[in-house]
Amino acid sequence: MSAPLKEEPVHAIWHLFDVFGVELEYMIVDQDSLNILPITDQLFYSVLGEYKGDYEKEPIGWSNELALHVLELKTTHPTAKLPLIYEDFQKEIKSINEYLRAFNGILMPTAMHPWMVPSREMKLWTHDNKEIYAAFNRIFNCQGHGWSNLQSNHLNLPFGNEQEFIRLHAAIRMVLPLIPALAASSPIVEGKPTGLHDTRLNVYRSNSAKIPSITAHIIPEVCRSFNDYKTKIFDQIYQDIAPFDPEKTLQYEWLNARGAITRFNRNAIEIRLIDVQECPKADIAINKALTEVIRCLTQEKWVSLASLHQFQEERLKEILLDTIKQGEFAEIHDREFLQAFGWSFSSKCRAKDLWGYLIQQIGLESDQTLQHILAHGTLSTRLLKGLGAHYSRKELEETYRYLCQNLEKGTLFLRS
Repeated sequence: MSAPLKEEPVHAIWHLFDVFGVELEYMIVDQDSLNILPITDQLFYSVLGEYKGDYEKEPIGWSNELALHVLELKTTHPTAKLPLIYEDFQKEIKSINEYLRAFNGILMPTAMHPWMVPSREMKLWTHDNKEIYAAFNRIFNCQGHGWSNLQSNHLNLPFGNEQEFIRLHAAIRMVLPLIPALAASSPIVEGKPTGLHDTRLNVYRSNSAKIPSITAHIIPEVCRSFNDYKTKIFDQIYQDIAPFDPEKTLQYEWLNARGAITRFNRNAIEIRLIDVQECPKADIAINKALTEVIRCLTQEKWVSLASLHQFQEERLKEILLDTIKQGEFAEIHDREFLQAFGWSFSSKCRAKDLWGYLIQQIGLESDQTLQHILAHGTLSTRLLKGLGAHYSRKELEETYRYLCQNLEKGTLFLRS
């Protein structure tokens, strides 16, 4: 679970697609067993000399998360060079792995640890901001996969004013249901296939079931103004959690857990539905594709802004649930949804085919990483193919050890 805790002041106003922010979350695991290693606080202490949850170094900083075995890497400042920042993340990963050797640790990619049992292994961060994590744990009980085993790639896109916000929010809502068809990486939980390509999103959407308005339908509501957003989303969330949180410990923007959350304190919308991949090259390639499709939608390349506002969250959620389950193999039957992306070939199509078409539309057909995903499937698909229908614990460990090597070397995963 990622909960940015600072209410940052806005230092500059950026307009649509001027700059980007990226956050990538990784598990720390034991180098020998690959079991989770809850030592994030010790890692910070070894580097900073204190138990502090932020290391604001350039160009990639570190942050703690709720779970003590998770480390977040993030662009310290917004960057205009989205396609190039994977190199910065890759360099930082190698550096962190060097630090982790002292603990016999290593970073592991993918959105869920394949055999972690949270009820036995979950440990909370207990240092700075501990009262916030303790409140989450008291209200929701964080000893579950939906809080302690879900590593993601967050893409932050800025808006400069209310009109830009309205366009950006409408465009992002449309793209959210398609994300698992490109980025799913969580098919294995507690040693077994779950039958879902994106198990992380399945547990994510129910982790706040005690207070449903926090995640709602995952797809944010249609919002045509700043006030519309605050009334429909923030006011409802704060009202619903108030009886459980009388001290108002959690009543900040980051409590909103929809698939995209508006951060008015930084004038940006943060997309949260992207499973982290095997290496930053893959994460950033996916972010590029999402960004360019969103850009086209904001520019009304295929349909008008008014048309985008006709898609209510329940309608988009149905498509999202299909891609969570089937990834790129999900079949989309909503003709008007397909037409919103310029698809006019048929009244239905597989999500994989829509992505192939969109990648051509946005001019990224020469991107080798995206072509790797289109040709061989999402990381979930590649993992399932590599493991086969019946696999041993040893084979599972070998596969995820190979993924750790992919992360260390910056290479794409493919095993037959």
